[in-house]
Amino acid sequence: MPTRILLADNDEVLRSSLQEQLEREGYEVIAAGDDESAAGALRETIAFAIIGLADGEGVAAELRNRGLSCPILLLTDGETPSAHESLAKPFRFSALLARLHGMNTHQAAGDDTAVRIGPYTFHPSAKLLQADGRKVRLTEKETNILKFLHASAGTVPREILLHEVWGYGPAVATHTLETHIYRLRKKIEQDPGRAQILVTEGGGYRLSA
Repeated sequence: MPTRILLADNDEVLRSSLQEQLEREGYEVIAAGDDESAAGALRETIAFAIIGLADGEGVAAELRNRGLSCPILLLTDGETPSAHESLAKPFRFSALLARLHGMNTHQAAGDDTAVRIGPYTFHPSAKLLQADGRKVRLTEKETNILKFLHASAGTVPREILLHEVWGYGPAVATHTLETHIYRLRKKIEQDPGRAQILVTEGGGYRLSA
């Protein structure tokens, strides 16, 4: 099921553009142009809320009072709210995606529940993959790559992985990520040259469904 996002912004042009781009990334978007419409969206299960309304902090507080518990990202005109993640306008869409991926990963970071990745059961806290009695030990970076990819919707761009796992900025030229992906594939793929689990796609990486 696609990750559902509440997108609330007074600017119809920006709202429509962001909705279209987010849906291309595989998200399901509930768009709202005012606080009343945003509150009405609470009938749905929301994974993230992006709020760019005039009184963003006030709307966020009201949504919290009404039971919204998911991460909130405020789109602001430059001010830095203390209670929420924020992104100042204007911004690149890649910066918005990076924030969403980061919020998703941080939300999942506290959950060490075992999950399925291909034929494996992934135990993040133990840095371990298991399948049919076989155990695959992972490094911390390999574990973080898999955690981030599993928590994300669709393909994660290379620069976002570099930022979230290593803290590198977008201008950094390095083969660190490619080296780790190569080593990880040697551990988990039957044929590393024809990856079926950790897939390269569109300038980034994703885990197969």
